[in-house]
Amino acid sequence: MSDRYKNMLRVLVRKEEKILRHRKKKRRGKEESWFLYILRCSDGTLYTGITKDLERRLKMHNDGKGASYTRTRRPVTLLYQEHCRSRTQALVRECAIKSLPREKKLSLINVDL
Repeated sequence: MSDRYKNMLRVLVRKEEKILRHRKKKRRGKEESWFLYILRCSDGTLYTGITKDLERRLKMHNDGKGASYTRTRRPVTLLYQEHCRSRTQALVRECAIKSLPREKKLSLINVDL
């Protein structure tokens, strides 16, 4: 894992811990729901992202209104999704997955491309 991702993960984990401590004191409302997802682009590459609304985000990617990476690689197909408790947890997981080599990502989603 690169130093860049390690530093990002450290910062995000500290932030998540701080948020969770704060929420335990105030918890009364509904907990947020975030998703980590992996897409296969038309050129066979993989794209990893996070969202609160998976259907809307997938539609955005396929309409050319999503990430600039996927705009020229349409259509995209959803290969994997994972539920996360918070945005920070989703970002930490996204960072960890983005640092994996392609083979490990494929074994995670259990798809032979």
